[in-house]
Amino acid sequence: MSATMEQAKPGQGHQRTAPLANRLMSTRSGGKMVKDYWDNLFSARERGAKVVWYNGAAINPILQAAGVEWCHGEAFGARLAAMHLEAPAQYASESYGYINELCSYARTTLGCALLTKQEMADKVEMDNTPGIPSKEVLASRLPAPDLFVNAYAGCSTGQQWDEISYRMFNKELPFFKVSYPLLWGNKPDAGYLRGEEWEAASRYVANQLHKLIEFLEHETGRPFDWEGLRESMYYIKRASELRMDALNLCKSKPAPAVFWDWVASIAPINFLPGNQALVDYFAEVKTEIKERLAAGVAALPGERYRLAFDGIMNWNRVGWLANKFAEHDAAVVCGRYTHNSFWHEPQLIDPDDPILGMAQHYLLCPFNHSTKNLAEMILRDCETYGIDGIVFHATRTCRSASNGQLLLAQMAQKKGLQTMFFEGDVADESFYKDEVLQSRLEAMLETIDVQRNRSA
Repeated sequence: MSATMEQAKPGQGHQRTAPLANRLMSTRSGGKMVKDYWDNLFSARERGAKVVWYNGAAINPILQAAGVEWCHGEAFGARLAAMHLEAPAQYASESYGYINELCSYARTTLGCALLTKQEMADKVEMDNTPGIPSKEVLASRLPAPDLFVNAYAGCSTGQQWDEISYRMFNKELPFFKVSYPLLWGNKPDAGYLRGEEWEAASRYVANQLHKLIEFLEHETGRPFDWEGLRESMYYIKRASELRMDALNLCKSKPAPAVFWDWVASIAPINFLPGNQALVDYFAEVKTEIKERLAAGVAALPGERYRLAFDGIMNWNRVGWLANKFAEHDAAVVCGRYTHNSFWHEPQLIDPDDPILGMAQHYLLCPFNHSTKNLAEMILRDCETYGIDGIVFHATRTCRSASNGQLLLAQMAQKKGLQTMFFEGDVADESFYKDEVLQSRLEAMLETIDVQRNRSA
């Protein structure tokens, strides 16, 4: 340990001229893929493509095989928030009557729907900044939908989101809803990926996916491309395997990549097309991590603490939070949202007969489990990654993300893990208070230091 490190206060890193959050370079290509995807979607109307607006589970392989283009509502809301361009859409929805306590994902994309209806894209000129449209333009560039599909698990607001959108477009567009049962975990044989409840729910959702395919065939007027679905799921399974391999490499101390790197990789695995480009991206990420391990390069030089993050990301503050934790030599190594979502059980996928495995992944939304099952997953990850404490992001407008967090914290504390809470939100930065995070983070890290000293 360096002299400057030895003089640091408990729970605080040594003084630096700049934060050292050493982010992966390979995730930049993922950012370009995401931008290209949205730019392509914005021109869907000009190309005569049929457009589906959907929310919730990653049903995009089904939409891809049906020959339609898709807009994932949360993904666009997250993109706007990450670019700090969410305000016009949120103002539009609030002026329409949606209060700021409503899920900020929903509030943002409902505002986009209002701006799309007003055809703002034709009325507002572009900024002079190359490649960055004005706030109003970007928030209103979504092509109007031809139909809606709701595929939300674990969130009552999400299950009503597309019903609201349906009403906003005058109840004139076709609408299909996939229903997902909550995995209560109350039966004696219930658990993560096991038990009769799991098997019955899997069959129930798989049957609905077949009904969704029939709906899409009816609305598009052409047969569903089953071979296309098999091909897409082949690529998604391979990309998922590479992603999980890369995640597992981060068990090493110090970690070669951290939670913030995996946040940057959510969009590709969540809603981009299943193709070779997706596989190539995660192969590149895995290769960079292996190279870091071989060269002894850490995501956080001077790593002193290893933390887990529970809750959806605060998209307005990704870079800020990455640097904030780096300043305290705290490597956030894993998280429920990054490690237990998004095709994270690739062994369930059978590319030749993919529907059941797809249904099971949709059930595995990280907010669709009982607290008992959530604790099983989170505590398993804490042991796997050598975690010292858990940071709970109490997401202000997402009750499904925050439900059970107090119980999870109690369970973690019984295992000797330290915990802290800070309030924020997925797409509304007004709920975040930096001084609260700062004081609580320092307090938790000081407690970890005390715990270590006692053990020594």
